Amino acid sequence: MLDLVAITQPGPFGPRTGELGEYFGVIDAGRLVAMAGERMHAGALREISGVCTHPDFQGRGLARRLIERLIRLEVRRNQTPFLHVMRDNIHARGLYERMGFRHHREVALRVISREQ
Repeated sequence: MLDLVAITQPGPFGPRTGELGEYFGVIDAGRLVAMAGERMHAGALREISGVCTHPDFQGRGLARRLIERLIRLEVRRNQTPFLHVMRDNIHARGLYERMGFRHHREVALRVISREQ
């Protein structure tokens, strides 16, 4: 997961992020080439996060299928899926809008971590 994150930079994703919820992926020739999962939750709201596809595999609908799987799971659990996307990530914003997600609010994000 961390290798794919390093290549695709989907946003904040640490060594233990995959433990925060369900994560699904697509494996090709023994390597993870696409993934999506869950991170934050507040009441009935559940965040879809870590959505990324290796550049060599983009344009095949992998992210869409992974997101759809998460949406189905969350709806069965009576949760409302939501997600975050960076303003300049036009490709992802277009995908999310085509999937029915709508812009709700723009917020400032600051990632703070310990020095290693």
